[in-house]
Amino acid sequence: MTDAEHDPSGEQAVSNELAGVLPVEFVAFHSQNHVAYLEYAHLELGSSEAAEAVVDDVFTFLLEVWPDALQEANLNAFAWAQLREHVERYRARQVVPVALVDTARYAALRRGSRRRLKLVESKTGVYEAIAELPDRHYDVVLLTFVIELETAQVAQLMGIAPATVRSHIHTARRMLADKIRLDWTPGEEKDL
Repeated sequence: MTDAEHDPSGEQAVSNELAGVLPVEFVAFHSQNHVAYLEYAHLELGSSEAAEAVVDDVFTFLLEVWPDALQEANLNAFAWAQLREHVERYRARQVVPVALVDTARYAALRRGSRRRLKLVESKTGVYEAIAELPDRHYDVVLLTFVIELETAQVAQLMGIAPATVRSHIHTARRMLADKIRLDWTPGEEKDL
């Protein structure tokens, strides 16, 4: 499988041997977030191998600090921040540019709908504009429109309120519309 065909749909569960010795909450957290973390890291780094290495590092770190992580005001927000930090550190060590432009375009093409093909072709520059959004807006747009998670899933994953996700989407859409000179009317469906 090539990086352009990355498909993390095969959920990687913690092995049965380890599940018996790891904290139950950690195993549940891993199972709930692993696939989304992989998809995000892959879009960011452009490589399945890099994504797997980074996500493994994140979960290893979280396991090492698990008792302290559970004391955080928002475990999901803490873990999401760790994922972003690990991705950035990997990118800095490897001198990896943001890969969203290529991987998102391939993901859209691979899904095969005519509508997505038209969007990719007619809105050249949209992925580049997304890459320039502020961090939170970028993450919300990526998770909502590229990975196609529901608002509640994005909120849970990032450790923010669903209303905050909607607010970030609204602001990001305005910013993107200005950037790529797209006529956008508030209240339209959530397509970019």
